[in-house]
Amino acid sequence: VSLSLCLSLCVALSLCVDDVDLEALVNDMNSSLESLYSSCNTHTETAPLLHNSHMHTPHHGHAPHRCRLCRSQPVHINAFRRLQEEPQCRPSSLPAVINPFPELCTPTGSPILSLIHTTDNHIIKVYSEDGAGKVVEVPADMRARDVCQLLVYKSHCLDDNSWSLVEHHPLLGLERCLEDHELVVQVQASMTSDSKFLFRKNYAKYEFFRNPLNFFPEQMVAWCQVSNGSIPQSQLLQNFLNSSSCPEVQGFLYLKESGRKSWKRLSMFLRRSGLYYSTKGSSKEPRHLQLLSDLEDSCVFTVTTGRKLHNAPTDYQFCIKPSKVRSECKELRMLCAEDEQSRTCWMTAFRLLKYGILLYQNYKSPQQRKSPVSHFSTPVRSVSENSLVAMDFSGRTGRVIENPLEAQSAAVEEGQTWRKRGHRMNALGSPSLLHPSSLSSVIHRTQLWFHGRIIREESHKMIMKQGQVDGLFLLRDSQSNPKAFVLTLCHHQKIRHFQILPCQEEGQMLFSLDDGSTKFTDLIHLVEFYQLNRGVLPCKLKHPCTAVAL
Repeated sequence: VSLSLCLSLCVALSLCVDDVDLEALVNDMNSSLESLYSSCNTHTETAPLLHNSHMHTPHHGHAPHRCRLCRSQPVHINAFRRLQEEPQCRPSSLPAVINPFPELCTPTGSPILSLIHTTDNHIIKVYSEDGAGKVVEVPADMRARDVCQLLVYKSHCLDDNSWSLVEHHPLLGLERCLEDHELVVQVQASMTSDSKFLFRKNYAKYEFFRNPLNFFPEQMVAWCQVSNGSIPQSQLLQNFLNSSSCPEVQGFLYLKESGRKSWKRLSMFLRRSGLYYSTKGSSKEPRHLQLLSDLEDSCVFTVTTGRKLHNAPTDYQFCIKPSKVRSECKELRMLCAEDEQSRTCWMTAFRLLKYGILLYQNYKSPQQRKSPVSHFSTPVRSVSENSLVAMDFSGRTGRVIENPLEAQSAAVEEGQTWRKRGHRMNALGSPSLLHPSSLSSVIHRTQLWFHGRIIREESHKMIMKQGQVDGLFLLRDSQSNPKAFVLTLCHHQKIRHFQILPCQEEGQMLFSLDDGSTKFTDLIHLVEFYQLNRGVLPCKLKHPCTAVAL
């Protein structure tokens, strides 16, 4: 109606006729609009869109009231969606406009809609050891190994299959490394708001497949006592991986009593059915065994809060946490071992008995990934220590040095050769000649194994977090001597420290680990030498303790 009135007004205005009464036409339009608005059930008072130069006064004796315009209001998205879902609620006065371009409308289930509505993907945030975080979008079927592979590619790290995703609970003081086959979204669903994922190296993740006898002492495994420790390594692991066999780990553990701060020393037995403790000494009779925790719905965690918080008898704590429990401390089974080797044995046996052959498949097939960025992985050459032999290339043809004493003297001679090579480089005008302290004192700071001014306790924590395997090392500044450095090395699950002292020779700064017997121009040469030769160290340098920055 208003459209027809406006058209009639335009026609009237366009006609230049003297007998047209414009004022009467405007009044007629106002009266028509008033009748139109009065028919609508609106609670707001409206004013005519077109009015004369004076305000319209009603003919009744009431006082005139101020008229306010009815302005358009924004339509909420929820209301608009409700109108789309309930078309029968639409007013019948609204005309049904036919879409003139149906081919431009996006059909249901098109790829465009699937990119917008990402209901199958989940957002997780992963933190590095320096506190930095990176947001990652993962699908529901993405495994922990795939997430690590994605972070390795984004962070430009070397992929050596030792990276792991860590589930960290700061309030509970617990953390564990996710298995490669675990779904990250399912693990995230069981975490609290304060929990988070960490991205770090874990060299001990599959080390028990390479050296199982170091992880399972014969006095802790029941069937090793029968064979007097003569069981081969392959059969040792086969008993854990084979579901038909019945291996058993036994020993003494301290159990924290529920609701108390005291600990009780009990004889415990770990089987496929769960973890049991004996109510009568070391008796294995079924009537004396009490189930402490099962393996199916539980996970084993390392306690990171320290010994004083839980008043633990030793520093070797671990915890068994049910998967469905989030923050209830009464459901946690706090345990404490007597030494590091026994704690490692309990936790490794827990993983093997729970997952079985899945761990072996994760260890044997690291290249089978579902991640779309698997082709960006850097190939890593794996060299066994048994394939490395001492060679003599002084003659026309190379020969293998079979005498151990001759091989040791060759290693010392190689170190002297490196030393002479440094002298020749200085004679040719290397930067260390122009600046004796500039190159040798800062070139090592670019290496991943150097961590600067960290204290001894911090180096212990880093070694323990990345797995206490033989050959795991890092270098740091010495606290007692500002000009010296310290090599922190792990061997037989014990952490040892070796001081690297500087020495002056012919005006050049050199570094030595064995009181000057073998000297190196910088720390990089020193690390490379001891990666190939054990020397005075208990083992070779194998795994650098690195801290990646996301």
